[in-house]
Amino acid sequence: MRLRIDLHVHTIYSYDSTITLREAVKWCRLRGLNGFAITDHDTIEGLSHIPDVDGCLIIPGLEVSARGGHVLALGVEESIPKGRSIAETVDLIREMGGASIIAHPYAPLKSWVDADELEDVALDAVEVANSMQIPYNSMLRRNRRLAERLGLPETGGSDAHTPWIIGLAYTLIDAEEESLEAVLKAIREGRTEAEGRGLTPRERMRYLLQRLPIPRLHLI
Repeated sequence: MRLRIDLHVHTIYSYDSTITLREAVKWCRLRGLNGFAITDHDTIEGLSHIPDVDGCLIIPGLEVSARGGHVLALGVEESIPKGRSIAETVDLIREMGGASIIAHPYAPLKSWVDADELEDVALDAVEVANSMQIPYNSMLRRNRRLAERLGLPETGGSDAHTPWIIGLAYTLIDAEEESLEAVLKAIREGRTEAEGRGLTPRERMRYLLQRLPIPRLHLI
C-alpha cells in the first residue's frame, strides 16, 4: 500500500515549535496524510503524550543534533545524546532498532554536511524534500545528488514548526501495511519517494510574522 507520511514534524516539546499533538493530528487529516513522525529537537518528551487516534499513524522519533549535521531518528523512543559524530549517532539509532535519515543536508543556518564524511556512515536515507529549505528547488536538487552519491533512498518532510506547514512536503512509502514496523522496513529497503513543495514567499512571510514575539500591553 502507498502511504503519504510527513517524516519531519516538530511539536511544542521542541523549543521552537507551537504545534500541539492534537493540532498535528488535525492537519495530518486535513492534508490527506496517513501519518507523521514526531521529530522534536533532542527530546523524546512528547512521545509520552501521543494521543490514541485512528486514521493517523504517529511515528515516534526525534531530531538529533549530531556533530556535523542533524539526524532524524525514526522508531526510537529513547533519548540520544547530542554532540556525537554522525556515525556514532547513526550507530546508536540502529542499536535501538530505528531508522536514521540525514536531515536538510545543505540547509543554510541549520546544517551543512561534509559529504565525504558520510561515505561510510550506515544511514538509511537522505531527506531530499524539506519545506523549510531555502531556496527550495536548488536545495532539492543538491540533496538528491547527495542521495544518489551515497546510494541511499530519498525522503521528504515539512520540518513544520507551525501547524499549517504540516504535509507540504512528505514521503510516499510503499509499505506492506500501515504500521511503524512496515514503514521503517520500507524506508530501509528504499521503497520511498520524496514529494511536496517548499513555502511560497507569501507563506514564508506569514511564518516569520507568526514567530515574532508579541509585546504584552499593560493597561494603566
